[in-house]
Amino acid sequence: MDDRYGRDVLAQPRRAKPKAPEVAAERDLVVEDAGTGFCGAVVGWEKTYAGDMVRLEDRHGATRVFHMFPAAFLIDGKPVTLVRPKTRGPVAAQQTASGSRAAPKQRARTARASRIFVEGVHDATLLERVWGDDLRAEGVVVESLDGLDNLDEALTAFEPASHRRAGVLVDHLVAGTKEERLTAEVGPHVLVCGHPYVDVWQAVKPSSVGIEAWPVIPMGTDWKTGICDALGWGTPQDGWRRVLGAVGSFRDLEVPLLRSVEQLIDFVTEPAE
Repeated sequence: MDDRYGRDVLAQPRRAKPKAPEVAAERDLVVEDAGTGFCGAVVGWEKTYAGDMVRLEDRHGATRVFHMFPAAFLIDGKPVTLVRPKTRGPVAAQQTASGSRAAPKQRARTARASRIFVEGVHDATLLERVWGDDLRAEGVVVESLDGLDNLDEALTAFEPASHRRAGVLVDHLVAGTKEERLTAEVGPHVLVCGHPYVDVWQAVKPSSVGIEAWPVIPMGTDWKTGICDALGWGTPQDGWRRVLGAVGSFRDLEVPLLRSVEQLIDFVTEPAE
């Protein structure tokens, strides 16, 4: 029997919408997020309960994370679907987390006499996260002061000399502060470098930890506690885990901290005169 309500035989057949081609999200591939217009190079991937994510970095150094949805990105104006690159087996890293060229695998160098002092455990942990490979290759030990007030005592015990230099990394080293007064007279063979941030947490780029900006905390309030309260991060211990987990390389840190640490490493590894 004829189907009185059948499809018009003269109608053009429906064409399936073409699928966006799949492109491996190789590191340094430049793509544009179709939804926001954010354009950047692939610098990493993350796997979450909601699916695969890709981290892009724009030409200004800002990074953002995007879902790898079908046809969610553009290359040369054409939609593509990003997919995780296929594993090709273990490949030696070309760069360390600090951006230095990775040296062949080798045992850590015997510790130098020179040393880098930092204010607290968080500073030391962050240096290990980003510069750990470089520090081991150069044999540089990082030591926590447990507060800048202990600097004079630490330097007296260390006895800096031309063959055993001391580098000191200082938080919030700006004119007129306690930090400036405590580091004004450190003697020869000591280099003090700092950054303007209240705490080393603040030297992590806001975009890396998923916020627009670090909140301003009133004077008299413990900074880390105030930050965690303002952002709903729980305790300072919870906040630190979140901050440290957001740092994968030098790209996640602000330039003043990067510059200071590199200066200190150069200073303590410079051959004695």
